[in-house]
Amino acid sequence: MFSGVFTAFTIIVFVLGIFIYRTFIIVHMREACVKERFGKFSGVLKPGFHFLIPFLDKIAYRHEMREQVLDIPSQSCITRDNIQVEVDGVVYLRIIDPEKASYGIEDYRRASINLAQTTMRSEIGKISLEMTFAERETINVAIVKEIDKASDPWGVKVLRYEIKNITPSAKVIETLEKQMEAERTKRAEITLANAEKESVINISEGQQLEAINISEGEKQKRILEATGKARQISLLAESTAKGIKMIAEAISTPGGQEAVKMRIVEQYIEEFAKILKTTNTTVVPSQLANIKGFFEGVHKVSSEVSRKKYPPPRLSKTPKNLPQI
Repeated sequence: MFSGVFTAFTIIVFVLGIFIYRTFIIVHMREACVKERFGKFSGVLKPGFHFLIPFLDKIAYRHEMREQVLDIPSQSCITRDNIQVEVDGVVYLRIIDPEKASYGIEDYRRASINLAQTTMRSEIGKISLEMTFAERETINVAIVKEIDKASDPWGVKVLRYEIKNITPSAKVIETLEKQMEAERTKRAEITLANAEKESVINISEGQQLEAINISEGEKQKRILEATGKARQISLLAESTAKGIKMIAEAISTPGGQEAVKMRIVEQYIEEFAKILKTTNTTVVPSQLANIKGFFEGVHKVSSEVSRKKYPPPRLSKTPKNLPQI
């Protein structure tokens, strides 16, 4: 009897559990539940506690309302310049309308992945290989625009798309490496050529400046030498003029004319004596060489006569009888 009572109690508890499970439901904050009644859409349950009519209402779908990240598998794409590359990425989306996400498409995740692959293949085919590395942002925007337009009937909003890797084939990578090496070599040669060019220019400019400085120095040297010579000539002229002036003043004094004549005779006799010493040809009598002695005697005689004729004044002696001071 006890076992029958326990069995009945168990059955009642089980039935109550099923009743409670089908009657009361708690929807979490991150979810949205689609309710059906008699197999027909009845509404979307928001986060919180809800009551269902047993055996009439049921939860048909549970959707994640947070932003979801879907990994796009790698796929082979052909660029505009017929180069094969492997491209993969990730797509970020969020459910906006749970009803459309439930009844608009069978599996919005798989559909979004396939649509992203198709769109990515189409966009990669529009550009060259070099542009695929430089235009990632443009490709991402184009893919997001196309997927978002196609997923609008699904109640799904595509937020962004990001390309993870763009991998060319091994042969293409080898070709690109050779191209990059050639480009680096070209840049190095251009850099060396520019450096050599700058060096030649600097050397020529230095030589030009050196020549200019040397010519400028020579010019200043010549100017200074000319100035010095002009100054020397000026000083010589001034001193000569002073000397001539002094000679003229001396000549104008008493006895100056006779002194000049005497000096001319002396120079004549000296030069004539030099000529006689250096040559064996005699044009005039050699006795004229004694004229100097003759004129010297004349000069002495004239000086003695002048001294006797005009004796120098004598100082008078002090008388002895003058008183001493």
